[in-house]
Order: sequence, then structure tokens, then C-alpha cells
Amino acid sequence: MASPAYSLTERNTNPPRNKTILITGGASGIGLATAIYLHSAEYKNNVVCLDLQENPPNVAELRKSPRFLYLPCNVTDWSSQRAAFAKASEFFGSIDCVFVNAGVAEIGEQIFTDTLDKNGQLAEPDRITIDIDIRAVGDTLKLAMYHLRNDKDEKTGKRKGFGRGHGGSIVMTASLAGYLASAGAPLYSAAKHGVVGYLRALKGDCAKVGIAISVIAPGITLTPIILGRRTGQTLQEWGKDMGERGVPINTAETIALTVANLMGQGMGANGAGVLIQGNRCQELEGGLAKGREGWMGKEMLGMFRRGRAAPLFPNKL
Repeated sequence: MASPAYSLTERNTNPPRNKTILITGGASGIGLATAIYLHSAEYKNNVVCLDLQENPPNVAELRKSPRFLYLPCNVTDWSSQRAAFAKASEFFGSIDCVFVNAGVAEIGEQIFTDTLDKNGQLAEPDRITIDIDIRAVGDTLKLAMYHLRNDKDEKTGKRKGFGRGHGGSIVMTASLAGYLASAGAPLYSAAKHGVVGYLRALKGDCAKVGIAISVIAPGITLTPIILGRRTGQTLQEWGKDMGERGVPINTAETIALTVANLMGQGMGANGAGVLIQGNRCQELEGGLAKGREGWMGKEMLGMFRRGRAAPLFPNKL
């Protein structure tokens, strides 16, 4: 039932060309690697990076380029993110692809650690992981859908019918923890399962308006959000150590190729969920759909299929 695993290199990746691509969390890690790759002169893309940092990443080829725009932005603040999308659309004429990537790792232990507030009562948990990894994702999706549906085609100045814009691509960063929850990271796992849930709930309606939505689900990837390094240990040293212990490690550059390849497939990538481990890729959503009877059972799958045509959640598309 599973689709075959595969590897991506710059030679077999099919990135978008002549597009405007907006990336949240674009100042470092996976976001920055994706920005650098998609900005390559060969592809002639405009790249917009949103991040909390006030200054753009210290990458000369980006800083000096008229095809690159950096916008400081707090994705947990609706006004900040809305303004950034609007500025990007105005600056380059429209937005064609959005990489919903901003995220954080689990922040502390929030379930079993009991902390008291100043009144001696059980303190409210820190929800920053939920706020960034799923709530802000919903805001980015809302803005992406708005601009891909309403921005005019740059060349013709026309839309594909009222409210349909010119379509485009949305890729979201989930995680291996969005498919197989990670012990010790319950908030992160819940949020990343939510990202996969967004994919499954939106793919049908996205297809109606010419938007391809997909997710990447990286396993452990060498980025600044990695926790647990020893004092003075570099990211590369940590990765080498983990690799020698049998942990499959990804590079940010491999994830960038995966994102670019999904964007380059257009509507062919709609509904896709790509797992990446040890720099190898595998599409999961198709296999999970084909194997439903195996994990749902024939009776429950039959009931689901009979009931899903009912207008329980009518939409206006």
C-alpha cells in the first residue's frame, strides 16, 4: 500500500519558476534554506521572508537582490501578519506560493510539571507552542487563501472568476510528530497533528479554487530549534553524534528541495503529505487513504462512506 521512498537532488527537483513565494519563519533553518534555493537565478522567483528578527538573514545573495523582500513579522499577531502579506502582494504584484513554516519546538514540560503562581494556585500552562505551531498556522492559511483567491494575475490583470484569483500552492510544515506523536512533546505533537488535519479538511475545497495544499513531515532536521545539545556542541556535531547512534537525520537543504518540488507540481501535489527521514522522502497520504479498510475495518469504513455525502458542513464554495 505504501508509496515508494525516493531521494531528491537539485537535478531531479522540479521547483516553481517566475513565481512570488512567501515563507514564514524564513530567517533561519528550513525557511532560509528554502528561500535560498527558490531564489536561485535559474528559477527567477521572487522570495518574501517573514520572521521575528528585525534584520534580514546575513546572506549576501538575498540582501542585494531586487527579487528578495524581508519583512519583520510576528505570526502570532494577526495585524502584523496581515500587513506583511499585503505589503508582499503590493511589492511584487501578487503572491503565488506560500510556505507555512514558522514554528517552535516543545517549550518546557507543560503537562506533568506542577508550577504554582503567586497565589499558590496551579499556574496556567505556557501555550506558546500551540500559539505558534497551530493557531498562527490557521492565520497564515487564512491570509494565503485570501491572496491566492483574490490577487489578480500579474500579466492579464484578471481573476479566474470572482474570488478565485490565479490559484497557487500552499505547503505547510508538519512533522513526523504529526503522524507518529513524539513522547515528551505533547503540545508540539498535537499542533503538528492539527497541521495534517488542516490538509485533510481543506484539500477538497482548495481544489475547487485552483489551490494545491500539501504538507511536509520532516523527522529530525538540523536546524536551530534542535534541543538537547551539550554546552559548546555545534549543530553539525550533534547531528553526527545522533547519526552514529542510528538516528535518521535530515539536512535543511533536503527539506527545501521537498518544498520546492511540491510547489512545482502544481495541482498534482494537492493533498500530498511527504515524510522525510534520513534525507529520504515518502508520500504518506495516498497510502493511508488506500489502507483505510486495514485500520478502520470494513464495517466502519462502509458507514463512513455512506455518511460522508450528507451536507453536515455545507460550505459556500
